[in-house]
Amino acid sequence: MTPARDPYTIALAAGGTGGHLFPAEALARELIGRGVAVTLMTDSRGAKLRESVSGLDAEIVAAGTIGAGLKGKIKGLAALTRGYFQARRLLKKMKPAAIVGFGGYPSVPSVLAARHLGITVILHEQNALLGRANRLLAAPGVRIATSFPEVSRLPAAVGTLETGNPVRPPFSALRETAPAPVPVNGHGRFHILVTGGSQGASIFSNVVPQALAQLTGPTRARISVSQQCRPEDLERVRALYEAAGIDAELATFFSDVPERLARAALVVCRSGASTIAELTVIGRPAIFVPYPHAMDDHQTANAKALVSAGAGWLMPNDAFTPASLAARIEMLLALPQNLADAATRARALGRPDAAAALADMVLGSSSPARAARPEEAPASLKTLRTADSAP
Repeated sequence: MTPARDPYTIALAAGGTGGHLFPAEALARELIGRGVAVTLMTDSRGAKLRESVSGLDAEIVAAGTIGAGLKGKIKGLAALTRGYFQARRLLKKMKPAAIVGFGGYPSVPSVLAARHLGITVILHEQNALLGRANRLLAAPGVRIATSFPEVSRLPAAVGTLETGNPVRPPFSALRETAPAPVPVNGHGRFHILVTGGSQGASIFSNVVPQALAQLTGPTRARISVSQQCRPEDLERVRALYEAAGIDAELATFFSDVPERLARAALVVCRSGASTIAELTVIGRPAIFVPYPHAMDDHQTANAKALVSAGAGWLMPNDAFTPASLAARIEMLLALPQNLADAATRARALGRPDAAAALADMVLGSSSPARAARPEEAPASLKTLRTADSAP
């Protein structure tokens, strides 16, 4: 007999990079705010969230990627196996009503153990292409919350609901108060934000300063730049901007990225899931340079989703040159209405309610009595599609 579940306890499985942890953190805050007990099953990085999220419990579960070669495969499988049995013990004690997996290998042992124990499983996919961990964990009876209207490689036998990708509160708080992104009369300051994410920022240090230096003098005089750089690039990039007479603020890390994003007329960035969600919640257009070594090239899929909606422009790594970037920026400054339109389209894609929609899905899936009658179900649950009910 399946043990009784505590309807007010939800487990989250996430770890690794911020792209997996940020939405887990946002959902934890939402659920805790509703009086739900939340335990995060994670790695050492994720465990630090219990220090910043009041009421969040965290348990470290072993996990590892399946590395190259025989030794790497054995080591990875051993870590996953150890984590699986740790997770089983924790879940039997915890008896959660559901578990939400956020992708990445740190989520695999906990979600797999939950599936085998008969616990309701919901997977959250941040990207426009279903990640490898979620593809491994998806099975009949599992539901997937998506961040994009269309997601590649979704299995046919699972239910899906587009909830969006939750962002951290400082970003969503600026949605209604952010200023107009660009003056459409061709005058005024033009602020560019350049962020490289956690990987591959050197290409921005190499290309962006040279591109902006190629702009005409009047154009350069209008520009101000905020750019994240690797430590080894800082002084070189600063010298390039000074020589070009461009107002630039450089740092390895900005603590006020939400405010800088809200001031930006244009963003030059990678196209990771969190970046996409933050851009669309605030409503800012971007030139996307997808990280070419991302798993399954999912960053290109993310960028194409926004480009197809008219919310930005795609420049693959090999096409991202000083000359091509300078030409693009000159064109955008000459036709500022195009930037304003792209900002509007980006904002239309934003989901400031993503954490609430995901929480509705989780609680509705784990406690059917709360949504027994369709008219009482959260609006987001009414659109839940399954392979059996889809037309």
